[in-house]
Amino acid sequence: MTTTEINSNVTRINFAKLAPKAFRAVIGLDAAAREGLDPTLVELVQVRSSQLNHCAYCLHMHTADARKAGESEERLHMTAVWQEAKHFFTEKEQAALALTEAVTLIADGGVPDAVYARAAAHFEDEELARLLALIFAINTWNRIALATGKVAGTDER
Repeated sequence: MTTTEINSNVTRINFAKLAPKAFRAVIGLDAAAREGLDPTLVELVQVRSSQLNHCAYCLHMHTADARKAGESEERLHMTAVWQEAKHFFTEKEQAALALTEAVTLIADGGVPDAVYARAAAHFEDEELARLLALIFAINTWNRIALATGKVAGTDER
């Protein structure tokens, strides 16, 4: 089957099957971005971006992955309000979450110099480049899942 039935009468395409080269390219970007990054940080970034993009499919997937990586329920719950609960996150994680928000919501004012500088202070240049690539990748995954009507809890990886 090359379509997905969602909670409406509209049938959506199966992007992975119908655009396999593009789908594999996103998988490659995602894999390359993760190299050398702390797995917990990776999941926090993916959770936060998925929250901001209202992507229930990816949020469900990445909270489950975060738990498997050893992340606590408490920190997962606080990710949505990390700015009000900074003591749950390291300075480096806060910098990554701020950058995640700025890039994810880029249409709301770009990436402010102060946000970029904060991240650059906590990440070496190559690590910062991979963090940016990770943010680009999760935003792409969120858009794929939302546009093709992926249903939370089905984790079709």
